[in-house]
Amino acid sequence: MSSPDLNLLVTLDVLLAEGSVAGAARRLRLSPSAMSRALARLRETTGDPLLVRAGRSLVATPRALELRERVTHLVQEAEAILRPAEALKLKELVRTFTLRTREGFVETFGPDLLERVGLEAPGVRLRFVQKADKESASLRDGTVDLETGVIGGTTSPEVRVQALFRDRFIGVVRIGHPLCRGEMTPARYAAERHVVVSRRGFDKGPIDEALKPLGLAREIGTAVGGFSTALALARTTDFVAGVPERHTEGLRIGLYSFGLPMPAPEITVSLLWHPRMDGDLAHRWLRQCVRDACSGRHSG
Repeated sequence: MSSPDLNLLVTLDVLLAEGSVAGAARRLRLSPSAMSRALARLRETTGDPLLVRAGRSLVATPRALELRERVTHLVQEAEAILRPAEALKLKELVRTFTLRTREGFVETFGPDLLERVGLEAPGVRLRFVQKADKESASLRDGTVDLETGVIGGTTSPEVRVQALFRDRFIGVVRIGHPLCRGEMTPARYAAERHVVVSRRGFDKGPIDEALKPLGLAREIGTAVGGFSTALALARTTDFVAGVPERHTEGLRIGLYSFGLPMPAPEITVSLLWHPRMDGDLAHRWLRQCVRDACSGRHSG
């Protein structure tokens, strides 16, 4: 079955509004004969005469009267869809955005982000959910609007990516830990008991790779799934935690942080979204808010 010509909807809308072939032709800048041919096609497509002669004028059939309001609504909707997006009115925007992030992001960057959103768009709410993996399905199906993290092999190639900031790994211990005093050397650092952050158990990480050329290996005492858990253990035990510096700034209050005694592994934390949201003005505004919060810039 062939697809109907949707251009006929506009023609039908004008014909029913004008009640005249000549009037509709003038409005659509067509010749009367071209409009007559269009009416013939409409009659064939709908199986109804639509407009019939009554004296010197045309009157709508019951079927045409039934269609008039629906057709007008459809044409208006189509025009609104194809019209360029209107300027974003942030003060009138009412919307909830879902952001998927690793631990530490909300604690570190959330206050600035929430303050700006509250000032510029008081009707917008942000919902933060925990990032348990690097799968992109939630961006694709729309359950998540924005995501932050390090690009991995499971990140879908269709996802849009923009770097937010570079980060480096540091060491963190409790106040009063032996590493708070004396010279920090790679051997001394590696000899302490460490808590590693890994979703897959006792996998080697970037800190272990940095120690390997020095012929050293960390003594791994335990593995946890997130930064906040690692830092909680470092706060109450002698375990040493290795975490990204900027990303965990809001989680490390009251702890002793130090630069690693070897070249510090670096990562790039990025902002991710689905390409279908590229042109959404509210989404574009929120992306800029996140970028500014991560760079320490404020609007206004």
